[in-house]
Amino acid sequence: MEQRIKILSATHFITSTSSICNGFVRKDGKLLFDGVGSEGAAFMLSLYQHFCFNYPKFYKMDNLAKLGWLAAELLLTDDFKQAAYQAGRVGLVLANKNSSLDDDIRYWQSVKEIASPSLFVYTLPNIVIGEICIRHGFKGEHTFYIQEKFDANFIVQQVNYLLDNDILDACICGWVDFMARDFKAVLYLVEKRAEGLALEFNSEKAASVFNVST
Repeated sequence: MEQRIKILSATHFITSTSSICNGFVRKDGKLLFDGVGSEGAAFMLSLYQHFCFNYPKFYKMDNLAKLGWLAAELLLTDDFKQAAYQAGRVGLVLANKNSSLDDDIRYWQSVKEIASPSLFVYTLPNIVIGEICIRHGFKGEHTFYIQEKFDANFIVQQVNYLLDNDILDACICGWVDFMARDFKAVLYLVEKRAEGLALEFNSEKAASVFNVST
């Protein structure tokens, strides 16, 4: 007999959000930083310095990893009770449109002279997940999807599956995309407990947060 995993469809909650888009940085919907007019790399450096983050490895990351790292740092600051979770019970589900194409192009250009190992390291989109996990010590299930556009329903289904089937107790999910001068990150912290924002985690709420961040 085929064994099937039962999905319970319990209620889960968005306890925090963060977004970086069009020069605006928001945490839980509140504007924290306005860097309109700055280009991608310069904008992220100014954001890093503005919040006085101290993580030397940041300077070695590619643009996609920097974007995701900054969004995750803002998401988790002050709100996430990490001590309440085992490292293997916190995971990530991210998506974007351009994969690691920004780095792929730059790496290909470097091959014409001397191939850059520092660029090659980042020619996989899931490296951003690795950087976030290293920073916070997360060891749970993680996945990176490539989509034409943000699909709130799909992300909600994937995260609910992991939480409903007791694979994770908390999950960071959302969108992190960087291509040339076009970049956007929107992250959600999803937990089984109604804390922080305590928004019910469903596709309508996720899409609403994403659209407001545009």
